[in-house]
Amino acid sequence: MNVPLWIWLAVLAVILAMLAMDLFAHRRAHVIGVREAAAWSAVWVALGVGFGVLVWWRAGADFGQQYFAGYLIEKSLAVDNVFVWAIVLTYFAVPRELQHRVLFLGVLGALVFRGVFIAAGSVLIASFSWVLYLFAAFLLFTGVKMIRQRDEHLDPERSRALRVFRRFVPMTDAYHGQRLVVRVAGRLVATPLLAVLVVIEVTDVVFAVDSIPAIFAVTDEPFLVFTANAFAVLGLRAMYFLLADLVHRFVYLKTGLALVLVWVGVKMMLKVDLFYVPTTVSLAVIATIIGVSVAASLRATRGQGRVPVATGAAAPFRVASAEETAALEPTWRRPAAGTREGGAG
Repeated sequence: MNVPLWIWLAVLAVILAMLAMDLFAHRRAHVIGVREAAAWSAVWVALGVGFGVLVWWRAGADFGQQYFAGYLIEKSLAVDNVFVWAIVLTYFAVPRELQHRVLFLGVLGALVFRGVFIAAGSVLIASFSWVLYLFAAFLLFTGVKMIRQRDEHLDPERSRALRVFRRFVPMTDAYHGQRLVVRVAGRLVATPLLAVLVVIEVTDVVFAVDSIPAIFAVTDEPFLVFTANAFAVLGLRAMYFLLADLVHRFVYLKTGLALVLVWVGVKMMLKVDLFYVPTTVSLAVIATIIGVSVAASLRATRGQGRVPVATGAAAPFRVASAEETAALEPTWRRPAAGTREGGAG
């Protein structure tokens, strides 16, 4: 698949434009409701599917199916990512009106990291075909591990990234709006929001390590790998606000995701020297596994409503008072003693 440089630049421009539009629409901190999240989810899904239709039309059915297979894998794995986000945000007691901003920054980081991983993976595969065996073995190992640990979830308090962050970065115990750092007693210190961002970025890297080899099993075209990843990741924030309180209903999804990883691992192993599984078959198998796991989950949990994610004892993080936040302002922004705002006393 020969993709001219101008097409790469055009796709990147569209991604940046959509991110800018999203940031502008949420420039003021506010609570994202279900209706708003559903509307944005529809926008991101329409964008991802529309791009796939364009690929199908311009590059042919096989490349179109490869894109959709990769997009479906990434979108499905994103649900597990949403659950991890919900645990992290609940543990840190992040105010709902601040959650979009930290997730927005997390997605920016995820796009950068995934771009690096995709470039590295493409170079490795092009230079050493045997790397595909390592990818396949890793996917099989990860899939089996997910099945065995399907009832285990992240514990932020035991996160190595959080322990390292706390050890080397001074941090307040209070949120000061959307600030990541504040100046206290003449020195810069982190707010809990920066710690949340670090933990989210680390979990995104862990998920990328699983998902990037998986998508290389259905397509080895770097352009399709990147775009399928990008359009799936762009909708993660909206998906979080839409599904965070419903994740408890997807009881069989993790098993389904594990089976998808096992399937693509087998497919990748066969692809190296033995047999190439047609993309149509791969797409059908992936869609069937995900569809059955979601349908079975919703059937098993029918009648259950939205339930906020629960964690263990939350760390002592709080929202700073107006007086505390005002005290952090530079001296020149506070009225001098003996004066009142706007004139002499």
